[in-house]
Parts: sequence; C-alpha cells; structure tokens
Amino acid sequence: MLDNLENLLETVAKGEISPAEALQKLKYLHYESVGEFAKIDHHRTLRTGFPEVIFGLGKTPTQIVQIMRVMESKNPLVMATKISEAVHAEIQRSLPTLRYFPIAQISCLGQSTMKKEGKITILTAGTADLPVAEEAAVTGELCGFMVDRLWDVGVAGIHRLLSHREAIAGAEVIIVVAGMEGALASVVAGLADCPIVAVPTSIGYGASFNGLAPLLTMLNSCATGIGVVNIDNGFGAAMLAGKILQAKPKD
Repeated sequence: MLDNLENLLETVAKGEISPAEALQKLKYLHYESVGEFAKIDHHRTLRTGFPEVIFGLGKTPTQIVQIMRVMESKNPLVMATKISEAVHAEIQRSLPTLRYFPIAQISCLGQSTMKKEGKITILTAGTADLPVAEEAAVTGELCGFMVDRLWDVGVAGIHRLLSHREAIAGAEVIIVVAGMEGALASVVAGLADCPIVAVPTSIGYGASFNGLAPLLTMLNSCATGIGVVNIDNGFGAAMLAGKILQAKPKD
C-alpha cells in the first residue's frame, strides 16, 4: 500500500494525472465500502504493518467473494480465516485461483510480497490442537515470517518437549497452543528467555469448559513472560508474535 501511495504522488508530480483524479484514488486508499455490509480498511498495512484479514465466520460466501474482489484489487495477498471446506468450495466457484489450507481453515488469493525478519516457533500440546496451531503457522508464513513447527510435545510426555530444548532456547518468540488444562505454556515459559504467546484451545473433556480451563491456567501462570490470547485464536497469536518480532531492535 505504501508503494501505491508513492506511485500515486509521483504520477501527480509528473503531471500524468490531475490532483482531482488523485483525490478520488486517495479516497479508496483510506477505506472502501462493499455493499451495505463491509468497509475495507486499505490503510491498515500503513498503520500496523499487516493488511486487513477477513474473518469468515458469520459471513455468507457471497459476502466473502465480494470483499475478496475489492481487497484483491489493491493488495497482493487476500486472506480469510475460519473458512470450512464447504464454504471454500463455494467461494472458489467465483474465485478460481483461491488457495486453501484445510487444517488451518484459511483461504487466500495471490502471493505475499512481505518478507519479515525473524522466526516464529510454534508448539502444540497435542495433535488435536493442530487446527489452531496451523492457523497461527499459516498466518505467520503468509505475513512473511519463517515458522518452526514443534507438534505434540505436551506435558503428559515431558521428554518429548525436552528433546527440543535447543530450539526453545534459541527461539525469538514462541506460540504455545494447548487445550485440556493448558499447562504447556507455563512449562515452556520456564525454559525460554523469549516472549511466550499462549493460545488456549477448546479441546478437552467436559470440565475444560470448551477452553475456559486452559485459558484460566494460562492467565494464572506463575511463569513470567506469557501473553494470552483468546480461545482458539491462532490468527491473533500469529499477529502478536509478528508485532513482537517487528519491535525487536534491528542489527
């Protein structure tokens, strides 16, 4: 988006378009309405470093298609989260180049041009946590970061986690995805000197209350350096990890 703005200003300076024409284009660099149901924030990359992403739940396939078409015209990559296979198939009828990451439930158009410094390390307590963890991993990769995946290293078999001590010790930021009682985040925070982003999942038996138990465990951890996002919010965890990496001093 910054390139678009610079190009627009250059064309005005060269006299290739009038200031009035540039003004009309600038209106759409701010936000753009889609029907009566959405306003696309085209300036989000300029403000935050990351583009707007479509949250798929609650939107109809028709609405998602219309939003994606508007976003595609001004962004090299358009991403939508929480997209089921059935919804993706319906959207793809209108957008044939749409790609799908089935475990992460992410659909996207185009290719990312972002290359970010740093690596996000992601751990899961169990295999059942993979959908949320993959949402974080794919989000991180599409945003331009390297991602290291360490799956199924929960505390019930602590030796599995300890076999990755070097990777944990060398990590720049770690996302820990866990359901059940959510103890993994505390254990990892006791081993690592980097920020930990904890993601409780809705995986577990009845007393886990669809993720409330691990959420409270992570919030009440006595280990330091843990930030907790909402239940099943792999996308939000990746965004927070990305901003932590962006805030690091550059060599």
